[in-house]
Parts: sequence; structure tokens; C-alpha cells
Amino acid sequence: MEDIKKSFQEAARVLDSFISDKKNWESFEEAGKIFVASLQQGGQIISCGNGGSMADAMHFAEELTGRFRDNRPAIPAMAISDPTYLSCTANDYGYDHVFERYIEALGKEGDVLLAISTSGNSANVLLAAKKAIQKGMKVIALTGKDGGQLASNCTVELRAPMSKYADRVQEIHIKIIHGFIQYIESGLNY
Repeated sequence: MEDIKKSFQEAARVLDSFISDKKNWESFEEAGKIFVASLQQGGQIISCGNGGSMADAMHFAEELTGRFRDNRPAIPAMAISDPTYLSCTANDYGYDHVFERYIEALGKEGDVLLAISTSGNSANVLLAAKKAIQKGMKVIALTGKDGGQLASNCTVELRAPMSKYADRVQEIHIKIIHGFIQYIESGLNY
């Protein structure tokens, strides 16, 4: 039990570190404004990630299209997570290209990609970010560790504070995602 308690205490320290860094709030607000502006101009939000980050990408999209806290109109968002699409594209082009191909097919100028990678170095997320930028999309990156290559291939990066394991990074990411939803709903006057 003591190790579990220490894990909770570490999570609290990492969250406090994120909260106390003014730069994080500046980046958060910049990202929030990008999401809102895109939606106000008829854009959509596309999200992607691997493993737990894919679950976060899906959670973000379903809370926007469905409901977060209160009833409101649906917000156009989708996660790249269809298993038939992923297996088909991975089989034909390799797993590194599954998100990139989706952006190539459905992303358009003015849309926003939420690219999630705890290391910042997931090849498929990085290729998606690069393709999105080529198409005139904005890229919001959620990263960890040192931000990896994704940190320099995005419009705005929000990085979880340094920690030994990815679960601390994911805990910060889900808090940021919930904050984004709240910001978007407020910005759209819902």
C-alpha cells in the first residue's frame, strides 16, 4: 500500500508542477483560442495517439460530439481510431502512416489536429502533424519528457512535467483535455 500511496503523492506533485508554470497557462489559452476559432469558421477537430493516448484522443472527440457536463449542440470532432481503417492502412502502408493518411484524406485547411504522444516521438503521430501543417491545419501537441520531435512540429505544445513513467504524463493529458472541452464550450457560448 505504501508504494501506491507514494504514486498518488507523486501524481499530486506533477500536477502541482504543471499548474504552477505560467507558460503552461499561456500555451493552454493559445490552444483554446485556436480550437474555438477553427470551430467558429466551420472547421473540425481531429485527434490521434497510440495506446492510452488513443483512448484520450477518443475521449476528447466523444465528449465534444456527445456531451461533457451539460446539454449543448454537438461539436465537430473525430478521433482516428476505427480498427478497420487502422488495420487496412497499416497493412498496406505500415503503421507509421495510419494517422498521416487519414489527415491526407479528411483534414482540411482551418481544421485542428490534437496530436498526443507521451514521448513526443511516436512516428505515426509526428507524420500526422507534419501532414496537417502541410494542409494548412493547426496542430496542438500534448507531450511529455522533453517534448520529442513533436515539440518542434506543432503550432502549440503542452508538455507534462518530467516524470519517470508515462502514466503521470497521461494523467496531465486527460486534465488538459477536460480543460480544453470546458474552454471550447465557453468560447462557443454553450
